[in-house]
Amino acid sequence: MTDKSIRIIGVPIDLGQDQRGVDMGPSAIRYAGLSARLKALGYKLHDAGNLYVPVRDALFGTGSGNFLPSIQKVCQSAYDAARQAVIDGDIPLFLGGDHSLAIGTIGGVTHREPVGVIWVDAHGDANSPKTSPSGNVHGMPVAALLGEGFPELINVGRPGAKLEGRDIVMIGIRDLDAGERDWLRQSGIRVYTMRELDERGMSAVIREALQCLEHRKRIHLSLDMDSLDPNAAPGVGTPSQGGLSYREAQLLMEIVADSGKLVSADIVEINPILDHENRTARIAVQLAASLFGKSIL
Repeated sequence: MTDKSIRIIGVPIDLGQDQRGVDMGPSAIRYAGLSARLKALGYKLHDAGNLYVPVRDALFGTGSGNFLPSIQKVCQSAYDAARQAVIDGDIPLFLGGDHSLAIGTIGGVTHREPVGVIWVDAHGDANSPKTSPSGNVHGMPVAALLGEGFPELINVGRPGAKLEGRDIVMIGIRDLDAGERDWLRQSGIRVYTMRELDERGMSAVIREALQCLEHRKRIHLSLDMDSLDPNAAPGVGTPSQGGLSYREAQLLMEIVADSGKLVSADIVEINPILDHENRTARIAVQLAASLFGKSIL
């Protein structure tokens, strides 16, 4: 048993990208039994419901760039929710929604004290308006958190960058745009590509990643479900072949849990419309259980 409490917060945002359906991700994860799995591990659970996100069709404009004021407001709400959860002593677990929400969630959990971030993703999400081929904001949160991009997003919650490059490690990367590749090389972020994972194995990579973040006492894990191979997790909007196996992803979660440093997390980019019998959400629940301490023995 544990005296720790998890606060589940849904952020059904679909404004940072063009693929419809990701706003249903929080419902899919809840339907897959998230609360029951975490309660079985001994946690106190409080589901705070969903943050308000305006309906996409009610907003003026057709592209995610035109939704910038609304994305800013949602990220501000996520920032406030994350900050309050930390103040109350809860572990905030955010359910997305697209990955733009991390601008707010990571901003909020760093309000009083820095964190180290483990960013598990097929993509770098490190574009800026200058480098992004699509203009989609869900491809920009890492850059915004380091102070690059739209001022409206950089200054969510408090002015300026929320992280330094050395505060982030990326795992599972295999699909980068040319501009963000150049930016990442000089950012100070430690990037573990799929090639490095293939050559060295997940155990060595995640243990080294935790060593890279030893200068921070707390860890936030941001899990984009497209980090997994689409054969394992098909219900995502931007699938990329050659991703993590289910067992690799579970081992990552188990080793992070063993560190005892996890204080917050995001699970994002599940699109039930593209899924098969809610498979991706069910895998997300299994990974969340491992992240919060479920073990084989």
